[in-house]
Amino acid sequence: MSDTTFAGISKLGQVAINARDIERATAFYRDVLGMKFLFPAPKMAFFQCGEVMFMLSLPETPEYDHASSVLYFLVEDIGAVHAVLAERGVRFRDTPHIVHRAGPKDLWMTFFDDTEGNTLALQEWRAAAAAS
Repeated sequence: MSDTTFAGISKLGQVAINARDIERATAFYRDVLGMKFLFPAPKMAFFQCGEVMFMLSLPETPEYDHASSVLYFLVEDIGAVHAVLAERGVRFRDTPHIVHRAGPKDLWMTFFDDTEGNTLALQEWRAAAAAS
């Protein structure tokens, strides 16, 4: 494939998240966040998150033993999801708030950590509130 025929990367296929305790992390993503659990594998667990496969795994070597990049989960009602997860014991760093205004839409976010020390976020694009 030449540079002129390469259309660019446009789809996320899988995300890997480091875990130190697969059973604990699996319970968090399955039971607390409500992600669809697919199957376990040695030192791994797999979930489906929309079109993306989500893998929890023990770091294979010391160079991979670190917290992950921030994952942003797109939700339809950030306030309601925040309330449910807080009720399930998730400790949020903040409350849902606007982080960006883009004309007719506002981007809302809130951040939290999983059981393995990885930072996660909820995000929602919402119609901008009318100016008062």
